[in-house]
Amino acid sequence: MPEYKAPLRDIKFVMNELLDSEQHYANIGAEDATPDMVDAIIGEGAKFCEQVLSPLNQVGDREGCTWSEDGVKTPTGFKEAYQQYVEGGWPSMAADPNYGGQGLPHSLSLVMSEMVGTANWSWGMYPGLSHGATNTIEEHGSEEQKQTYLTKLISGEWTGTMCLTEPHCGSDLGTLRSKAEPNSDGSYSITGTKIFISAGEHDMAENIVHIVLARLPGAPEGTKGISLFIVPKNLPNEDGSCGERNAVSCGSLEHKMGIHGNATCVMNFDGAKGWLIGPENKGLNCMFT
Repeated sequence: MPEYKAPLRDIKFVMNELLDSEQHYANIGAEDATPDMVDAIIGEGAKFCEQVLSPLNQVGDREGCTWSEDGVKTPTGFKEAYQQYVEGGWPSMAADPNYGGQGLPHSLSLVMSEMVGTANWSWGMYPGLSHGATNTIEEHGSEEQKQTYLTKLISGEWTGTMCLTEPHCGSDLGTLRSKAEPNSDGSYSITGTKIFISAGEHDMAENIVHIVLARLPGAPEGTKGISLFIVPKNLPNEDGSCGERNAVSCGSLEHKMGIHGNATCVMNFDGAKGWLIGPENKGLNCMFT
């Protein structure tokens, strides 16, 4: 399997000559993103992708993920690579400083994502799904939800997923059956099964924040009756640490061609505790904005 070599010359040409990123960053108030800083960030990102992620690509394809009743074990080296990724501050690069982010331009984050995905797509899907969960909570979550979940997702301590597909419905989400029953404390009990959930269960982070589509009692039929919920693998304590295990588990692993190193999961929600994010019956709007 060929080793990955980051196309730094091409990347710098596009950023500097084609897009004039220095002037663009000045226009949007990101003067701190100087050419020297940008070059240093991209250079360090390239080293990580070439030296850490690329060698694991073949390992992930050969070993795949391993399911057991205790959880899912990722391929050799994946967990350690993620720890290096977190220690390097990569998850927080373009995130909101109010929740621990560095506030750098999103275009820099996109460059890093391109290199990560090209070096090792299976591995890159773990932090990639976290970005989706982070963006959803940042856009539609309450301030309490942001303080509870965004800080951990942005730091990389926790990862996230997006749970849409069910055994009977893929693109036709209007037939979705997962249910959300309200509890007296303002939370909801989520029941249902989701399939093809990328990074749904793994050993790379201490908690996984699932963003789940489900129906409230009496909701309209079709896509107009779908709401969105935050359902953590482990319930957060008041101090932000992980508490008791929630009633959500991985029932089995799917096997997708070309991404054996990513845990593609069947997720079972058995009355799992969750919290509504965004307005009722506006789940699809929230998930895709």
